[in-house]
Amino acid sequence: MQPPRTLLVTGGSKGIGAAVARAAAGAGWAVAVNYATDPAGADAVAAEIAASGGRAVTVRGDVAVEADVVRMFDDSAAGLGAPVTALVNNAGIVGAHGRFDALDTDTLRRTVDVNVVGAMLCAREAVRRMSTRHGGSGGLIVNVSSRAASLGSAGEWVHYAATKAAVDTLTLGLAHEVAAEGVRVNAVAPGLIDTGLHAAAGRPDRLATMAPSVPMGRAGRAGEVADAVMWLLSDQASFVTGAVIPVHGGR
Repeated sequence: MQPPRTLLVTGGSKGIGAAVARAAAGAGWAVAVNYATDPAGADAVAAEIAASGGRAVTVRGDVAVEADVVRMFDDSAAGLGAPVTALVNNAGIVGAHGRFDALDTDTLRRTVDVNVVGAMLCAREAVRRMSTRHGGSGGLIVNVSSRAASLGSAGEWVHYAATKAAVDTLTLGLAHEVAAEGVRVNAVAPGLIDTGLHAAAGRPDRLATMAPSVPMGRAGRAGEVADAVMWLLSDQASFVTGAVIPVHGGR
């Protein structure tokens, strides 16, 4: 018997996370939409899914807090009626925009806590519940990295780029570790994507400014990243693990 298709999307109230939640629900997944500080956004995504005939619940939790992560998985399973069998590790922050030497320690710590420790806590909890080593039936993890991990984001978000490089390494190492335990671990690395992230970081003009540097001549759409995630969650990617798929228009 195939395990139920139940998906937890962290940071699912907006942007790429919301696009993934909608796409997954459209493909028949029951979706838990996680949020930390935006209940209205998560409710709106869940309501949209329900209006389209899908199943969704919202679950609150800060991915950087271990107790919240455990509760997220428990609440997701309770709300969806079955254990979580797939995780999209999407929650992340960019922190302040500017030079690295201008950053304060609180910004550095919070960015690492959310983007690195949070991704690790969520992945660890997923493995503890999905791996056949722990009595699970297998599962899927898709981490959301960034093209910044390779480009470095000098003058903008060096600290953010460094955290996403850690996510790439997490993806590769964990994929090798649990490949024989029924868990596939992959990542997507979006480039310049049209979401609210840029304005929230104080750079509402960034998309227009940076788009000419993209060989395809435009910013990407959140739905295009979601399409790559959905492929990794599908049986078409059944022999793919440890991959970091670039979604960056050639930049």
